[in-house]
This record gives sequence, structure tokens and C-alpha cells, in this order.
Amino acid sequence: MSVEPIAADLDLDEVEAALLHAAVGDYAAEAAVLLLANDGYWPARLCAAGLVTIEAEPVGGQMWARIEWPELDPALAQGRLHGSQEELAVLRVAVSLADGRPIDLADVAVALDRRALELVLAALAHAAGSHDHRDASPAGAGVRLGPLIAWPVRD
Repeated sequence: MSVEPIAADLDLDEVEAALLHAAVGDYAAEAAVLLLANDGYWPARLCAAGLVTIEAEPVGGQMWARIEWPELDPALAQGRLHGSQEELAVLRVAVSLADGRPIDLADVAVALDRRALELVLAALAHAAGSHDHRDASPAGAGVRLGPLIAWPVRD
């Protein structure tokens, strides 16, 4: 009998790595995971609320994880998740990137301090693929430009 690991049994670095592993190749999904991981508030809370599903890859045994985005609203309504106005704004941006839910950017923007705004801008730049953009000018000859807004260095 094979037993699948649960997110609560893993440390947060393992959960974040598994989430990123599953998101690779989808810039918006990557951006959502990186936003939450860099912000640092939500990963532990999502795991504790049972909203992160972990699966072992059949070949190689590498961990994959996904956030159960459709379950967030019920978890918030039931009080299993809570956060400040700013923390909830960051979560709404991540949900919009990963699950396509519309958000009011004006409501989000006024809720963010400078650090959270930097993370949201980095997430939007990542989702747009700015880290893979190349210079199209004749002088640039396809040189990779780097991210428009880089992810800040984690503490």
C-alpha cells in the first residue's frame, strides 16, 4: 500500500518546491506560487487548512503539489483562513493569476504596503514572461532583458 504525503507532514521549503515543480512552464501559476512563497504569510496557513495537495511523481518520486484554489472562498467564509486586508489582497492576486478569478486592482493596490506592492509587481511581470523577453532592436540582437520587476531577495 502506498501512502501519499500530506502537506502538514512536510516543511515549508519542501511544500514550496513541490508547488513550483507542478507550476513550471505556466508563468501565471509560477507567479502565483512565487508571490505566496515570497510573501511568506500564506503557505503555512494553506497547509494547515488542508488546502495544499501533495502527490509523489510515479517516476522518480519527486513531489508535486497544488493549492486547492476553488476551496479558498469556503475556507475563508468558514474562518479556517484569515488575514489582514493586505494579506488577503496578496492572496486575491495569487488566486487571480493561478485560477483566473477577476479582481479589482484598485481595491488591491490601496491595501498593499511597499513590500507587498513590490511582490505583486514582480508576480505580474513574471506572469507576463518578462524574465524571458529579448531585445528586439537590431542593436540588441535578441539579448535576454531580464525581468521587468525582479523578485526581491528573500530574508
